[in-house]
Amino acid sequence: MQASITESPFGTLPDGREATLYTLTNANGMVAKISNLGGVIAELHVPDRDGVLADVCHGYDNLDAYLGESQYFGALVGRYGNRIANGRFTLDGETYQLDLNDGANHLHGGTEGFHRQLWDAEIFTTPKSAGVILTYLSIDGDQGYPGTAEITTIYELRDNNELRIAFHAVADKATPMNLTNHAYFNLAGKGDILSHELTIPADAYTPVGKGLIPDGPPAPVAGTPFDFRAATAIGARIDQKDDQLGYGSGYDHNFVLNKSAPGKLEVSARVADPSSGRVLEVLSQEPGIQFYSGNFLNESITGKGRIYGYRSGICLEPQHFPDSPNRPDFPSTILRPNEEYTSVMAYRFSVV
Repeated sequence: MQASITESPFGTLPDGREATLYTLTNANGMVAKISNLGGVIAELHVPDRDGVLADVCHGYDNLDAYLGESQYFGALVGRYGNRIANGRFTLDGETYQLDLNDGANHLHGGTEGFHRQLWDAEIFTTPKSAGVILTYLSIDGDQGYPGTAEITTIYELRDNNELRIAFHAVADKATPMNLTNHAYFNLAGKGDILSHELTIPADAYTPVGKGLIPDGPPAPVAGTPFDFRAATAIGARIDQKDDQLGYGSGYDHNFVLNKSAPGKLEVSARVADPSSGRVLEVLSQEPGIQFYSGNFLNESITGKGRIYGYRSGICLEPQHFPDSPNRPDFPSTILRPNEEYTSVMAYRFSVV
């Protein structure tokens, strides 16, 4: 069996444009279904230790649900993944006001961010993979951002059971750029994720205040519920009395990764589900990763025959740090003209 790709309709947008669903299948039978609407990973079918496939990615039944109140299921987010305080930043002496879509803050590129856009798409296959190239032109002023930016995202399902995502961007004015994917995973394909065992190679994380905006320098994870340097069940400490856990009703924090070299593509998180044997490794070039434990999911959110209840999915979003445009002490997220933004991440699956 060789990697392949097929296309099918994914619904019609209010303006009459047609969205498409691309089904990528690798030589092992692993399946990734990706739409050019928001670049969403709509389904991800992965084998367990007995070879039985299950869809391990949260998603909706149809296009209309993806255009509704967003949980960012499986979506590409940008221009800026995560939060910017008060939706405001100053760059080269000019202050910009972004869309406010998370209380007083800007989140994941705004209400009409990349997750709601219809991307142009081109498919490809190689001897050991199948993929889709998505492109989008974000015009000057989009959601308040300066400059026109050309964005390319390549999804590639490889025969080693790895879904690789490569980002590229250029802009004609200086602008923040921090792209990522917001997939929610449940490696059992049902229930909650509290028994999933998580490892994050990070000695520090960025504590937050109300509104989940970093409010100080990175802090050590040692001796806190944020120490995932050794594999730990997500539910082991999630309900401890801790101010940081209280702000987001659980984990919703950026971890400062221990990188062997800046920009190196390496494992940034590992999740294992003891019941199914499925293992997910998240690889990234980014300096941080956001761990979100699905604290805002509730019984009203449904899709694909499931109820996406409280803590039923885990997000691990490779990224630069939240609110970096307002934090000169954090690694810069500013993309300037004549520069290229590139970042590669991957979801690699195996079993134990």
